[in-house]
Amino acid sequence: MEEKKTWLERFAAKVPDPVVLFILMFAGLFIATMFIGGTTFALPGVDPATGAATEIKHTVLDMSKAANLQWIFDNAIVGNYIAYAHGLIGILVVAMLGIGTAEGSGLFSVLLKLAGSKVNERVLPYIIVFAGILSNVAADAGYVVLIPLAAALYCAMGRNPLIGVAASFAGVSAGFGANIIPATTTDLLIGLPTKDFALSQGVPWVSRLGAPLNEATMDYFYTCSLVFVFTFLGGWITNRFIAPKLEKLSWKVPEEMAGEKFAVSREEVRDLKWAALGLVAAACVILPLALGPLKGHFARNVILFVSFAFFMAGLFYGVKRGKYRAAQDVVAAMTKQVKDLGYMFVLTFFCFNFLAMLTYSGVGAYITYGGVRAILALKLESSPVLLLVAFILMGSFVNLFVASLSAKWLMLGPIFIPMLYHVNPSLTPEVVCAAYRTADPCTNIITPVMTYAGIILLYCRRYRPQFTIGDLALMMTPYAGVFLCVATALLLVWFKIGLPFGF
Repeated sequence: MEEKKTWLERFAAKVPDPVVLFILMFAGLFIATMFIGGTTFALPGVDPATGAATEIKHTVLDMSKAANLQWIFDNAIVGNYIAYAHGLIGILVVAMLGIGTAEGSGLFSVLLKLAGSKVNERVLPYIIVFAGILSNVAADAGYVVLIPLAAALYCAMGRNPLIGVAASFAGVSAGFGANIIPATTTDLLIGLPTKDFALSQGVPWVSRLGAPLNEATMDYFYTCSLVFVFTFLGGWITNRFIAPKLEKLSWKVPEEMAGEKFAVSREEVRDLKWAALGLVAAACVILPLALGPLKGHFARNVILFVSFAFFMAGLFYGVKRGKYRAAQDVVAAMTKQVKDLGYMFVLTFFCFNFLAMLTYSGVGAYITYGGVRAILALKLESSPVLLLVAFILMGSFVNLFVASLSAKWLMLGPIFIPMLYHVNPSLTPEVVCAAYRTADPCTNIITPVMTYAGIILLYCRRYRPQFTIGDLALMMTPYAGVFLCVATALLLVWFKIGLPFGF
């Protein structure tokens, strides 16, 4: 049956493949620096040597100059690709080893079928969004674990898997602005440098209610409330807008899932206790390490532990079910999962090199500088509410060009923490941080420069090969728009009422 498309959907379908898109963006950025190279500008910052507030001078680099060309080629493979985002490529491969073992054993299939048969279809999107938000505790594990699982769950139910991708993608991204668990890695990435930004530039480290601030929990009450707001909104948007639209689209069942029946045998359910035994065995290895020699290092190695837990659960279940009769069967399962990442390896080479040059050339900082100038030109000193709205909109805009949460905050924080406070003393550090946490997760899901955008696209193409990056942005736009509007309204109400943002 021919699918009817709106003009916007037809336009989205014509957006080039992300590989081509990033090649064009890389070339465009390179050419742009040839014209604006040498442009200088200053942004407030902190002297790394003394810790004192200072104006930091930035210069946009002309990437056609010999030294900068040498940087491009010298760093293209290792510095800008293999080591990008603390070795993201390696993290993904390691995560896939554990997932491949669990999937090859049939464990995921059984669990997904059980979940599909027990959970009401209208409630399921709320559960997926909530799980995505909580996955932030395990750093970026939600992107590489939860999203493909949510897609496979919908596939097992006979519904379009892209519904699961949309709901889980929205939830995982929302988790970087909200979490019910205090003092997460994201809280620390924002809170710790914020204290330095404030104290070094004469901003008191106290809340607007006069209480001392804790960098790890200063926005906890607000971000905790966002968990329930985003969960409700994410589930409602999925049921009201996303699912009805996607159910009209054609999709295919991957070869490895073809021919599977939705019913689960008693033997499959009975043997799940072996998967649980595998998790216990994994815990017996992980806990002594986490509480002993790796104490304090657990968070930074969480992907390794998550992958190992999947590996052990899948191994025990696969051996019991007869899927793994020899070591080579386990190796084959892991190898197959990594093979599926072939497109991602190609895409991320061009994506990561573009993002690295955006930072190195100074163009990313120059975009921030332009946003600051725009806000100052609005002359909103007497209205803290309008200042917060302007800052949220600017943060959302910068988010379209700079992917890393911490990198954006290191550019925006030194500027806006002192600027907004000195313009209006009611805009204390925790208020500005809450505004940033409001803006960051919303537009992450509609920009191609988001670090995991290509990987999400890979998941989508598993079920709908003709899916484009434009289709992905269009699919996620309802979440981005509603999340941003409602979260901004909540922040403003919270601010006007005078509620504490955290403790």
